[in-house]
Amino acid sequence: MAQKAKKTQATRNAAKLDQTRLFTLSIHLFYLFFRMLYFRSTFTRRSFLLYFFLSVPSLLIQYWFEKIGRPAYGSEPGELLKSGEDLDAKGLAEFLWDILYWTWGCIAFTAVLGDKAWFLYLVVPVYGAYAAYTTFTGARQSMAGMAGSAEEGSSIGSQSKRQQKMEKRGGQRMQYR
Repeated sequence: MAQKAKKTQATRNAAKLDQTRLFTLSIHLFYLFFRMLYFRSTFTRRSFLLYFFLSVPSLLIQYWFEKIGRPAYGSEPGELLKSGEDLDAKGLAEFLWDILYWTWGCIAFTAVLGDKAWFLYLVVPVYGAYAAYTTFTGARQSMAGMAGSAEEGSSIGSQSKRQQKMEKRGGQRMQYR
């Protein structure tokens, strides 16, 4: 029962990486066979180079996941040396999985629709720019909000909205017992 969490993560990582490998192989073979069988006339050298260069990011991401996530076992049975990083973590890993899935989708669409479907891959940098812009503007607005509240709090005689409403109704009434 020692290191149960590490063993569970190692099992989960190994299963996910094996599934990813199998799906990557399947999607690439689907592309090559479909393009060679049905689009033989349009499957040119340019088309193959486009496929190769736009598939490289997914292959590099998959290699990186293999490097950090694949568990390492010792010579004795059941001896876990390294469980690997959590592949389901939030942040960068989640973003890289999204890129990997989107690339698979682009490969499948390109196999069926032709080379024009590679323009779908432009969604990734456009989304990245949108996310960076919204993050920047949100941070800027929150910083401006902090500066505005600091000025209001330092001014003498400033009132909260509740105090303003109470004053408008005729002031706060005190009751004595």
